[in-house]
This record gives sequence, C-alpha cells and structure tokens, in this order.
Amino acid sequence: MIRIHPTAIIEENVKIGEGSSVWDNVHIRHGASIGDECIVGEKSYIAYDVKIGNRVKINAFVYICAAVTVEDGVMISASTTFTNDRFPRATFPDLRSLRPSEPDDHTLPTFVREGSTIGAGCVIGNDLEIGRWAMVGMGSVVTKTVPDFHLVLGNPARSIGVVCKCGSLLYRFEKGQDGGDIKCGCGLSYSVSAGRVKEIGAGSDME
Repeated sequence: MIRIHPTAIIEENVKIGEGSSVWDNVHIRHGASIGDECIVGEKSYIAYDVKIGNRVKINAFVYICAAVTVEDGVMISASTTFTNDRFPRATFPDLRSLRPSEPDDHTLPTFVREGSTIGAGCVIGNDLEIGRWAMVGMGSVVTKTVPDFHLVLGNPARSIGVVCKCGSLLYRFEKGQDGGDIKCGCGLSYSVSAGRVKEIGAGSDME
C-alpha cells in the first residue's frame, strides 16, 4: 500500500514504491523515483529525475535538487538542503533573461550512499559523495566527499571519527588515524588504518 497525503503534489512519471508514505504538502517533480518502504516528510521537495532507494527516511522541510541520487537505507533529517551548481546565477550575463531551472552543463551530481545519515539543518554541496554508513552531524556544511563510516562535523565539515553501522561512535581521530581493530558493542568489528575503515569479515575497503 502506498500512502499519499491529499495535499501532496505528485507530477507525471513519478514512481513510488510499495509501502512508501508521502506526507502533507510534499512536492515531487516529474521523473523522480522513490523506492519501497520510504517516508517523505511534510513540506519536502524532490526535484526532477531524483532517484531514491528503498527504506529511505526523509524528514520535514528537506530540499533535494536535481542530480541527487540517494541509495538504500539513508536517513535525511529535517531542513537539509542539497545543491547542484557551484557558481549559480539567476540570469545570463546580459541580464535580459532568466537562466532555466532545468539541469544543464552546470548541474553537478551528488551521491548519498547506502546506510548513511545526514543530520538536521545540513547543507550538502555537489560533485561529491556521502559515503556508505557515514554520518553528517547536524548543521554541517559538506563541501567534499565524506569517506565511508566517517563522522563529519562543522563548516566546512571535517572528519572527526568513525561510526558503526548501528550509529555508535567507535573511534575519534584526535587519537590518530590508526585505530587498529575495533569491536562495537553491537558485535560488528572494523579495522581503522590511515583513516581507512574496513569491515572485518565483510571484505569491503573504505577510503
């Protein structure tokens, strides 16, 4: 069952997966796709052709612009804003006409990888990735790629540690970039070396 609030605006050629909920005053533009069992919170905006995976939680007042791809299991907290143009202008140089809002050569992509979390009130730049199971602290401004499993904070955001898939902080980089083997209370284990995080037993290497 798909639940769509009567005040939501869903344009043509939008795909919404089974079990997903779209709440009040959401606007989803044409060509966007939303996977199964997702939640799109009230007054959020999803632009043209945005791709959102399965079991994604999008809280209220989130702005997701064109050229953003969100993979499975991502959480995007309230009032997060994505961007897709590093040098935006309202008009052409002659000031006689507006630039179109549709994606063009200036539109740069952003990829939010599986399992990651973006805290409330963040601004996410473009031509970058939020890595797998990474966590962006509330109010951060992300201007470059966030490595997998890293916790980043600040303006501009910088890596301060490593988080587990369960969300617990495993290690702080103030102790150095080599944390060795670390086991979380949830039972998952990781190896941290030179800022790289490897799931022990998973065979997945994260830069």
